[in-house]
Amino acid sequence: MADLFRKQYPPPGTAPGTLRETRPDQAPSARLSLTYRSEGRWSVPEAITADAVPAEDSLGSLHWIHVSGVPDPAELALLGERLGLHPLAMEDVLNGGQRPKVDRFEHTLVVTLGVTQENADGTLRIHQLTLFMGNHFILSVIADGLDVFSEVRRRLSERGRVLAQSDELLHALMDTAVDHAFPVLDSVGERIEAIEEALLDRPGRSTLEDLHRLRRELIILRRHLWPTRDLLNQVIRDHTDLLSPETRIWMRDIYDHTVQIMDLVESYRDMAGSLLDIYLSTMSNRLNETIRQLTVIATIFMPLTFIAGVYGMNFEHPTSPFAMPELGWYLGYPLILLLMTLVAVGMIVWFRRRRWF
Repeated sequence: MADLFRKQYPPPGTAPGTLRETRPDQAPSARLSLTYRSEGRWSVPEAITADAVPAEDSLGSLHWIHVSGVPDPAELALLGERLGLHPLAMEDVLNGGQRPKVDRFEHTLVVTLGVTQENADGTLRIHQLTLFMGNHFILSVIADGLDVFSEVRRRLSERGRVLAQSDELLHALMDTAVDHAFPVLDSVGERIEAIEEALLDRPGRSTLEDLHRLRRELIILRRHLWPTRDLLNQVIRDHTDLLSPETRIWMRDIYDHTVQIMDLVESYRDMAGSLLDIYLSTMSNRLNETIRQLTVIATIFMPLTFIAGVYGMNFEHPTSPFAMPELGWYLGYPLILLLMTLVAVGMIVWFRRRRWF
């Protein structure tokens, strides 16, 4: 679960708004890029440092600052100082695993949501994305360095006359982040089909492990994607002064996407639960079949054991009428074996007619 959803907490008693180091020692440094709109077109993204970010009061056009990776506290504090961001919002950037939410600090809107991704080994991962929207800037921070906005950059370069306002760019970034869940859920659907085929063919311990891993991932996805829908509803309803009427319409489209995603997650959760029932039923049927086969074998050998036990007593006396006369027969041994064979064959035929095996 740690690879799927990692939550970081400040030490108890830490003052609110304290920026502390959370980046692993061997993690790469955060990379900053700047894209701005000039003369009706967007510039080519360029790498910058935190001290080169323009101050908020000097921004005359829309600027998009993107941070890939976890910045160190000093770098993040400098970004917050230049853009006039609240310390509480900056603290959430460093404390990963935040619940999707939207916060308002005067004229700055802060949106925290997750970006789902499937790793190379097929496991799921949720990357925290934080978006800051001001009058003339958008600051996006994705902690794990995942490049999720390549399509947005392509749109800016090919259609330079769109996304002229900060709320329009905010919509584009949120839409891209939410839509990353669709290919992941398509992969989840394929995994469910593969597990179902394995359960119907020959279930084993590995199949059960895959099923439990899938159910755990779906629970975490639901836990993270469910508040995203509430987040969109809150943005549309409570922050009308920061969003244009047209942008609110487009935000409703993202809301519809979250509803579709949650429907898929709920459907897959139900299917995963049904697969667990199928697994338990299949294993129970296999156990019953094994017990029935063992019972048939034991039942066949019961009369044979009885015959062998009777003649194994060897009570022989030359004058006693209660002695075993078969012990002196010339063909006694082959006759007893023939009797045992006939009893075994007769019981097998009877079991087959009863369809016990």
